[in-house]
Amino acid sequence: MFRTKRSGLVRRLWRSRAPVEGDGEADRGTHGSGGCCMGKTTKVAKSNAGSEAELKALTHSILKKIKEKQLEVLLQAVESKGGARSPCLLLPSKVDAKVGQQSYSLPMLLYKVFRWPDLRHSSELKRLSCCESYGKINPELVCCNPHHMSRLCELESPPPPYSRYPMDYLKPPDSPDSGPSSSDTGGTTYSAPVGPSDSLALQESGERAHWCVVAYWEEKTRVGRLYSVQEPSLDIFYDLPQGNGFCLGQLCSDNKSQLVQMVRAKIGYGIQLTREPDGVWVYNRSCYPIFIKSATLDNPDSRTLLVHKVFPGFSIKAFDYDKAGSLQRPNDHEFTQQPRTGFTVQISFVKGWGQCYTRQFISSCPCWLEVIFNTR
Repeated sequence: MFRTKRSGLVRRLWRSRAPVEGDGEADRGTHGSGGCCMGKTTKVAKSNAGSEAELKALTHSILKKIKEKQLEVLLQAVESKGGARSPCLLLPSKVDAKVGQQSYSLPMLLYKVFRWPDLRHSSELKRLSCCESYGKINPELVCCNPHHMSRLCELESPPPPYSRYPMDYLKPPDSPDSGPSSSDTGGTTYSAPVGPSDSLALQESGERAHWCVVAYWEEKTRVGRLYSVQEPSLDIFYDLPQGNGFCLGQLCSDNKSQLVQMVRAKIGYGIQLTREPDGVWVYNRSCYPIFIKSATLDNPDSRTLLVHKVFPGFSIKAFDYDKAGSLQRPNDHEFTQQPRTGFTVQISFVKGWGQCYTRQFISSCPCWLEVIFNTR
C-alpha cells in the first residue's frame, strides 16, 4: 500500500508524543509532567485503551490537515525535545477538539500530546520570548510549537519551614576583615578566599553594557571566566544542538570528582535566562530539576529565603526588579549590610541544597551558577 510523506510524518509524530505514567520514560520525569517548589508533583495515570484510541484518532485527523512543511517543523521540535531551533507553527487558535467530555483548543491539544499530558488550562503556560506570538493577545493565528512554551512554576504558600534559610545567616560576620559574602557560613554568595570576588568588582564598576554576569562553579571552585550578558536571552548549557550562548562543556575543569562529572554530563540543554519587562525568567530546558535561591522569590518582609525546585519544562521568575528595589530600603539592615543579596541568584543543576538535603550550602553542590544582575 502506497504511503504518503504526510502519513509518515504523522506516524513519527505520534510515536514521539509525551509519555504518561506507566510508559517507562514518564517515571524518570524527563520532559513529562511535574510540579515546582519542594518537589510537589502531579502524576498522570495512564489512560485506558478507549481514551487512548480516541486521542490517537483525533490527533491523527488534526495533524493530517496541517501542511507538510508545518508537520516537519513540529517533528523537528518534538524529536529534538526543543534542542534544535525550530520556527513558529502558526495555526488557527479557535479550532476546538474534543476528547471524551473535555474540549481543547488546537494549541492546547498539541501541548498536551507532545509536552504535558497533565496540562489542564492555558493559564498554566508561559510563552517563551523566542516565539512570534509572545506578547500578542488573541491573534487569529497562534504559535502551536510545543517547545515555544513552558509551564509556570507556582510558588507554595505557605512554604515549608524546613526548607528556609534564616536571614540571620545573611548578616556579615563581626570581623572587620570579612568580605561581602561567604561560603560555608550560609551566605548568599561564595567569594574567592582572598578579597572580594571579581563578580562583585564587575558589578560595582558601573558598566551598563551588560544586564548580568554569570559565573560557573564546581563545588567551591569557579571554572572559567565570568560571562557578561548583553543580549536579552542567554542559553547556558553543556550540550545543546545548535547551541549559542554559554557552553559549560567547553570550559576546562580540573575537578576529578565522579559526582561532579556525572552532574556536569546531566546538564544537557541546561537553562535559558531571559530578561523581560517584569523581571528575569529562568526556563529549565534540561531533563533534570534545577534549584534556585533568590531574595525576590520571597516576601520582602520575610526573614528567611527558600530554595525552589524547578522541574524540566518549567519557568520561574527568578529576579523581580520591583522587589529588588524594595530590598534596598534604608532601614533594611540585612540587605544594606550585604548589598549583593538582593541582586544575586544561585542556580544548582540536578542536586539541591538546604536543610532538607544533605548539602546545607550551595558551595557543596557539584555544579552551580551565580547570576549577578546589573541594576545600575
